[in-house]
Amino acid sequence: MNDAKLVRRATSGDGKALEKLLIKHSDQLYRTAYLYVGNQEDALDAIQETACRTCRTVSQLKNEQYFLTWITRILINCCYEILKKRRREVAIAEADEGTEANQTQSEVHLDLVQAINQLNDKGRTAIILFYYYDQTIRQIAQTMDMPENTVKTVLRRAKESLKKSLGGEADHEQDIV
Repeated sequence: MNDAKLVRRATSGDGKALEKLLIKHSDQLYRTAYLYVGNQEDALDAIQETACRTCRTVSQLKNEQYFLTWITRILINCCYEILKKRRREVAIAEADEGTEANQTQSEVHLDLVQAINQLNDKGRTAIILFYYYDQTIRQIAQTMDMPENTVKTVLRRAKESLKKSLGGEADHEQDIV
């Protein structure tokens, strides 16, 4: 059964159809969550919370063709909540330990996932949607609820930041993608 039929059935209250959709997209959702939160436990927590919110609100989905965009937005919001909670916990721990953690962290070599996590929220979202979800600029604009030209600017700045973080030289070209 294709996604459109499953989404229609899910929005009509068919729990089995929603379960099939969640299972079908679970790998992609997990990879996205992992890129945001950086560890397996938090990624699984984000997916679990996304599934709960999806079950509660799937009947509100207006256009079935945007199911994946809609659920991705829910997932991203769940990841942001986990990251906010983690920042509060880290701030409390750092207050107890002093600044040694900051010095050690700056000395650690950044790999791609860590570099992505260093981006601001908009940059991280745009990079993940573009490179990991293979979404077009138009799709990213819909997911992030911003104009296409703004998405291009966010992507360009995020790519420059990643190049700097990973030891490359930033391009100063105006064209994106």
